[in-house]
Amino acid sequence: MARISHIQLDTGGLPAPSPEIEQERKVAIYDLLEDNSFNIPGRDGQPAPEGPFALTLGVRDRRLVFDTETECGAKVAEFHLSFGPFRQAVKDYFQICESYFEAVKKLPPSQIEAIDMARRGIHNEGARILQERLEGKAEIDIDTARRLFTLVAVLAPR
Repeated sequence: MARISHIQLDTGGLPAPSPEIEQERKVAIYDLLEDNSFNIPGRDGQPAPEGPFALTLGVRDRRLVFDTETECGAKVAEFHLSFGPFRQAVKDYFQICESYFEAVKKLPPSQIEAIDMARRGIHNEGARILQERLEGKAEIDIDTARRLFTLVAVLAPR
């Protein structure tokens, strides 16, 4: 059961997102809980902890925090990542999302599709960065990384 069964965002102190970004967040959480792959590797000769896991994503001291527990509440792992490697991908992601949200209101489907393809490309780049940053800490597939990147973007300082 190497998966996330519960996810929570610790958004304390962060400005409220726009309705569009809030919708992106809700969809990412729903999709993540429906289908994900998340495993914490064993360390120091210990076996890998068994899932499913409850994950809280938050920000502490300007760093992204992954706080992982078992479903029963036993601490599994906590790791902190710098937002630095994500900065450009997050900035690009929000810019393209804004373009996409505006395009949906007034552009023909062919132009919306082109913007959506660009958005997916940026999203994939953010997911790749997340997988690299989690290497040795957590193992995630690309779909899980994409959904988690959406949540990381919501938490990232802007």
